[in-house]
Amino acid sequence: MGLFDALLGNASVASNREVEKELHLILADNEEVEAAFKLIRDLIVFTKTRLILIDKQGMTGKKVEYHSIPFRSISHFSIETAGTFDLDAELKIWVSSSATPQIEKQFRKDKSIYDIQKILATVCV
Repeated sequence: MGLFDALLGNASVASNREVEKELHLILADNEEVEAAFKLIRDLIVFTKTRLILIDKQGMTGKKVEYHSIPFRSISHFSIETAGTFDLDAELKIWVSSSATPQIEKQFRKDKSIYDIQKILATVCV
């Protein structure tokens, strides 16, 4: 996936080593990135114990929000795939006993949403 895919909102697989370098201040001792997906400037990162959502804000992306969710706190999740005329796929994640999804991410037609769903299905048991 190239620049064109990134501009359209398609998620691409990010290098675990590069993401670990970028998150060295955020990751706990001995915590390693298991999988990472880049969505324009934002990242969706999986470690063995948590999901980290990185939201780069502003024009320069220097202001960054790190949202950490332990897998044990995820009560359920859903994906909605893209259709013929509706080009957006959507990921929703509910945390603890919340009635509404705490996390909502949009993707374009893209298989990465299936990869993310498989990881969530594996770690949220």
